Amino acid sequence: MIRPAIQRAGIVFGVLWGAATIAFLAVKLIPGDPVAILSGGQNIVDAAQRAAISEHFGLDRPLIVQYVNYLGHALTGDFGVSYQYRQSVTEVIAEALGPTLQLAGSAMAVALLFAVAISLVTAGRHQKLRALAVGFELVILSTPVYWIGIVLLSLFSFHWQWFPVTGNDGLRALILPVIALSLPLAALLAQVLRDGLEEALVQPFALTVRARGVSETVLILRHGLRHAALASITLSGTLLASVLGGSILTETVFGRSGIGQITLQAIKTHDMPLVLGLVMFSALIFVVVNLIIDGLYLLIDPRLRKAGA
Repeated sequence: MIRPAIQRAGIVFGVLWGAATIAFLAVKLIPGDPVAILSGGQNIVDAAQRAAISEHFGLDRPLIVQYVNYLGHALTGDFGVSYQYRQSVTEVIAEALGPTLQLAGSAMAVALLFAVAISLVTAGRHQKLRALAVGFELVILSTPVYWIGIVLLSLFSFHWQWFPVTGNDGLRALILPVIALSLPLAALLAQVLRDGLEEALVQPFALTVRARGVSETVLILRHGLRHAALASITLSGTLLASVLGGSILTETVFGRSGIGQITLQAIKTHDMPLVLGLVMFSALIFVVVNLIIDGLYLLIDPRLRKAGA
């Protein structure tokens, strides 16, 4: 167990180091003067004040020195002070994380429920219903999330006035963003899960189960669903990490605060410490989710547990 643990730790370190390096170089290549951002605009302060600001934030040092200092502080969880918010990057991300977790977790749960329900109803039977479901999934996957959000707002907020237009207050303000974000996720997960179920239903073990007189419904629920779950879990983990790290469109359309909004503002204002912190946060989310997925594999597939033993 020691060797796999060391290998996995090396992979985690490599991913985080690569993300930090690419983000640092990308931010440095973005046009703009960070001193002007810190001082409130061009020609706001004189040369002496510009020099003082550059020295305070380490912007006057060589690029390699800035990179080494950034990595050293990042290892301890210190990403500096946000230029825009004038507070620790860690504090800014922590304050914005709650609404995003609420939105992403709810959307993922709804998407999984929809995907499982649609897959169970259409896998291996009801060909007309299956074709209808596949067509609807393709339409949803081809539709941008922001367009779905605008349609939902137009109907349910502006026309019927059932839900608030913007904000984070209460359950009613969460329903439309969750639907807009969960529909594409559900469509993709349903396709993968249905294909896995249909593949499982033609495997030799399925013939053996049928020979015992077990109904098709029991076969799907007790045996086929577990067989098809591995690919769906992998995709679910990737989608969850993507939703957490990239909720910009949904939060912007519905006027919600969260990681997406501060990411957009950080890019607009060239807030280098905050951009770097957000990139590292997204990379960490991907790493943690993948570790959880590996653990779920062992719980679902007994063959992997036997191989490990």
